[in-house]
Amino acid sequence: MDIEAFTRFFMWCTIINGALLVLWTIMLILAPNLVYRTQSKWFPIPQATFDVVIYSFLGLFKIFFLTFNVVPYVALLIVGHN
Repeated sequence: MDIEAFTRFFMWCTIINGALLVLWTIMLILAPNLVYRTQSKWFPIPQATFDVVIYSFLGLFKIFFLTFNVVPYVALLIVGHN
């Protein structure tokens, strides 16, 4: 594979995972009770515990998104323009 293929791959990874991150964040902002009710049917935990867990996962996803999608994509853009 050439650098252009890797750049396109990471571009689409960044777009798709960024969209998931934005969707997840919007759902937690606009409908936190709906998310809790839906998830508590499968995993019966208190609301306070759920909030800590879900926001921890959101933060972890954001770190992984930046580390494994955005940074490689930007690096490939920089290397590809030289």
